[in-house]
Amino acid sequence: MPLSNTLARVDADLAAGRVPMARQRLRGLVSSFPYDLTLRRRLAEVYRLYGDAAEAGRWMYLEEDRDADETAAFEERYGSPGWRMKALAWRGPEALAGTAVAEERLVAVRTARAEELGRPVDWDDPASYDEDADEEYEAPDGGSRFTAVIVAIGAFLGVSVTVGIWIRGVIALFE
Repeated sequence: MPLSNTLARVDADLAAGRVPMARQRLRGLVSSFPYDLTLRRRLAEVYRLYGDAAEAGRWMYLEEDRDADETAAFEERYGSPGWRMKALAWRGPEALAGTAVAEERLVAVRTARAEELGRPVDWDDPASYDEDADEEYEAPDGGSRFTAVIVAIGAFLGVSVTVGIWIRGVIALFE
């Protein structure tokens, strides 16, 4: 679907109060057109409707007129340059940013991550800035392996109890 058609649908979604759908469409557009700062700005506006300052700051991070509180919330949520690189979802050279301010901010984040790792990193190669040794920074929306194990054990026990009750019920039918 062409960009203009999708943006028209975003506008229709917002007018009808379908904010989650508008957000989803804009996230898809930003993924498809990572260099379009206007799309990032529109996505930030949608996150403001949710009251999510960190995500609004995330999508306004490359703008000159970004809000300082939103930027601080973004930087707090995505506490390391590595997480910020992932969150910004940029691909390609910084020169494609379209503005000097955006290019400067992209270079600053990439340079900070390269200094942390002690080697060059590349926007086009997420593996270059995603290293297991960087575990002191927990994913902003992720849990841990311990949490995953606890959830798996709970699911197993829940299924086991359900199957046990079902088997007992079948046996009781024939008694």
